[in-house]
Amino acid sequence: MRVITGEARGRKLATLEGDDVRPTTDRVKEGMFSIIQFDIPGANVLDLFSGSGQLGIEALSRGARRCAFVDSSNRSLDVTRQNLKATGFEKRASVYCGDARTYIELSREKFDIALLDPPYNKKIIDSVLPLVAEKMTDGGVIVCESSAQEELPVSAGRFSVFREYKYGKIKLTIYRKKSE
Repeated sequence: MRVITGEARGRKLATLEGDDVRPTTDRVKEGMFSIIQFDIPGANVLDLFSGSGQLGIEALSRGARRCAFVDSSNRSLDVTRQNLKATGFEKRASVYCGDARTYIELSREKFDIALLDPPYNKKIIDSVLPLVAEKMTDGGVIVCESSAQEELPVSAGRFSVFREYKYGKIKLTIYRKKSE
């Protein structure tokens, strides 16, 4: 796993080992960041279900102002902190250990970009997406990674599906604010 482009281009990132770990592939990550590339500069980013932090770190490398990393696993967040240190992004990051839903409910921040990559096929996106939509700026974008066969909600609050992209067994669903 590596940072694809930007400030930390080419830096290797640590990852977790185990059967319950599913890092985003470089192909999907490249696609994701091509889709949102013009939204990134100066953005406040939420990396929900952050795992090793690779998605938020990619956003920081590409010019995001700051990123909040949220995961329920201390082990994952230890790797995130290690990767933030290796890339020099610690001062532009906040790391929170806890339940995604609780974090979103308690957060006072507004986000320009939200990256959601929860465990697949568990309907987690269905329950957190409406809460995330409430924390987004008007021009914000929500990116959800899921299995290709998983059906995601068509809308959440002011946001609706803008486009879907499939990469083999993985799907990216992009949500943007509904037109008034």
